[in-house]
Amino acid sequence: MHSQMERTFKPAGYSSLSPYLIVEDAGRLIKLMEAVFEAKLLRRFDFPNGDPMHVELKIDDTVLMITTATETWPSAPVMLHVYVPDAQACFQKALGAGCESLREPVVEEGDTDLRGMFKDFAGNTWAISTQQKNS
Repeated sequence: MHSQMERTFKPAGYSSLSPYLIVEDAGRLIKLMEAVFEAKLLRRFDFPNGDPMHVELKIDDTVLMITTATETWPSAPVMLHVYVPDAQACFQKALGAGCESLREPVVEEGDTDLRGMFKDFAGNTWAISTQQKNS
């Protein structure tokens, strides 16, 4: 049992592991995450020029961190997987927001998920899935 005065090692509602994306246009990626995944802004700190220095977005139960690339921390594209309530709708939102289609959502033989993939403007690859039946 925790006392009210006891501090925890992480903020309430955060998981222990958070992906951290470094991109050339962090402001654009933030808007994309809000449009495609309905991400909610938790925290934002900006550089003196107004570019995002540290941003925390909540996508369902996960915190995604984003920063603007600098000379010290150059852009580093990654691949991420997100379970979404409707992979087909999410895929269409991504395409509508300017993402590149890599794979239309399909259910492969022997799989229990509808899976699709797209690439954002910064080169990050997003794999999305919706479980079709309990495995």
